[in-house]
Amino acid sequence: MIMFNRKVIAIDGMGGDNAPRATLGGLSKFCAPDCHFIIFGNGEILKEYSSSFPRGISYEIRHTDIVVTPEMDVLSSLRTGKESSMGMAIQAVKSGEADAVVSSGNTGLYMALAKIILKTIEGIDRPAIASIIPGKSGRMVCLDLGANSECTVKNLVDFAIMGEAIARSVFDKENIKLALLNIGTEESKGSRLVKNTSEILKKLFDNYVGFVEGDDLGKGIVDVIITDGFTGNVALKTIEGTAKYIVSEFRDSLSNSIGSRITAILTMPYINSLKKKLDPRLYNGAILSGLNGVVVKSHGNSDEIGFSNAIKFTLNILKNNIFDRIQEQLKKSKVHYVPECHEEQ
Repeated sequence: MIMFNRKVIAIDGMGGDNAPRATLGGLSKFCAPDCHFIIFGNGEILKEYSSSFPRGISYEIRHTDIVVTPEMDVLSSLRTGKESSMGMAIQAVKSGEADAVVSSGNTGLYMALAKIILKTIEGIDRPAIASIIPGKSGRMVCLDLGANSECTVKNLVDFAIMGEAIARSVFDKENIKLALLNIGTEESKGSRLVKNTSEILKKLFDNYVGFVEGDDLGKGIVDVIITDGFTGNVALKTIEGTAKYIVSEFRDSLSNSIGSRITAILTMPYINSLKKKLDPRLYNGAILSGLNGVVVKSHGNSDEIGFSNAIKFTLNILKNNIFDRIQEQLKKSKVHYVPECHEEQ
């Protein structure tokens, strides 16, 4: 049977700490009739793992012996990168053979290869890592989460444009609230970069609400939080580490005595609900926004569940046409007519 709206996703089968077990294990847990996977990597190894795929998964394997490893520096990886499982997967998007690419490989090398092969969208200086994080009152798009440790005002404004487009697509709502991460909510606080960016965002967005602090990340009071990659990455890792610590401590406290074990049995539905809300694997998947193609990053230490959710995230990105939404938002924005955006600080 021919499927006319089938999405094709290129997979870096060898990228990540637990590849290819976690990568192909994740694919085996994700069976979508409207999806086809092109898996790049060592053919013999990939065939061994794919032999246990359930019926209904549409896939093919493309062989390459070259793998981009975390130990490689950027220069070395770029020399052979295009022939690696990661590079070939990205090129499948470039050629139009695939609609998106997913990898758990080294983030810096992944970004470098994707930028060289796909190039950035016209009007965007630097791509950003954008992900959806859960909050008490709702989900939020947060960017940048690690691609750019140092940013200009123009970069942060670009992130706001891309973040709003992603939020409008994923959350399916028009009333999108944007905020800038800062050390305080008062306008007098923060670096010159943050203050200058805030002034620009006030002019460009009617839905910009100002500054938010680090503890607001868990509240979900806004839809988009903009920050530089250094701060964003530290914040994300802190959230994930805290979530794991809470679940671990809670589990240990309920196994210390007979009474606590009985309590654990009685409260198991609530414990499972809490664990699900705090499990970072269920929110795995970040889009390298600003590139001429859909490029999704899965956590480097993803297991099967995490990678499966990264695929789910990718399919959602494709179905909501986020790439086109970002380009539309750029055209609507006045960013190119605001000279202050090009200041360094």
